[in-house]
Amino acid sequence: MTAPSPALADRLDGLLFFPVTAFGPDGGLDLDAFRAHVRAGVDAGAAAVFACCGTGEFHALTPEEFGACVAAAVEETAGRVPVVAGAGYGTALALRYARLAEAAGADGLLAMPPYLVVADQDGLRRHYTALAAGTCLDVIVYQRDNAVFTPETVVELAKVPNIIGLKDGVGDLDLMQRIISAVRTDLPGRAFLYFNGLPTAELTGLAYRGIGVLLYSSAVFAFSPEIALAFHHALTTGDDTTANRLLDGFYRPLAELRNRRRGYAVSLVKAGVRLRGLAVGEVRPPLSEPSPAHLEELGGLIERGLALLGTGPGAN
Repeated sequence: MTAPSPALADRLDGLLFFPVTAFGPDGGLDLDAFRAHVRAGVDAGAAAVFACCGTGEFHALTPEEFGACVAAAVEETAGRVPVVAGAGYGTALALRYARLAEAAGADGLLAMPPYLVVADQDGLRRHYTALAAGTCLDVIVYQRDNAVFTPETVVELAKVPNIIGLKDGVGDLDLMQRIISAVRTDLPGRAFLYFNGLPTAELTGLAYRGIGVLLYSSAVFAFSPEIALAFHHALTTGDDTTANRLLDGFYRPLAELRNRRRGYAVSLVKAGVRLRGLAVGEVRPPLSEPSPAHLEELGGLIERGLALLGTGPGAN
């Protein structure tokens, strides 16, 4: 097994790609399509591949499917960019997924919230600390739903050497600013990463940039890397004119479409990949496919976004 990179935190600089997991017509894993999807994303300029996470339907994969997908992602990236794998459920299962990710050659873990239960801060700290202690991989903790942390808890987690960052899926900028300030004050010199992990993260990119958070996961990159890369360049270079043009013409309408039905944060992304020509199959239950009308609307939004870049069928 190839040893994980000790400098994962230094390699996470750019757009973070969360591929969908491809399924065939029979509903089983389609590793060839998944490999093609990962390869296309890396070739397009992804800075990292986050395999089998939320967009990749981690919840719907068996451990065997998880291991096969992570291994395929590692093989396709061939060390060009790091591969981070999802891990979740209770502590015992999270550790099992961590070991599968290690065996597959992953560089790190995205630790998703524990299954269902709402724990107190001490319980959350113990869970993530135990996960980090049980793996040689670097860990990014995902804050959302039933795993929302106080600044004091994040400081404690940041003391763990292989917990390298916090991905925020809550969107409370007041809380995030207090977390960043607490870690900076209590652990001076600690290099700790922060990620915007909201659905359609570009929509809040300018706000997160204001508190110093530039790293984010781009669901749009999975089906329109051209649009995602153009927005990322605008955000990181201060080209707010371009950023706002894409926000107004593409990202806000996309987010409004996403919000029309539960589960669209995943199923719309997978549909977008299919619309761009790669057969990755449908989402597994309990998620549902977009309606025909919403698929048509998504296709129009993709065309509009490309036209805003001057590359689509509607460009002048």
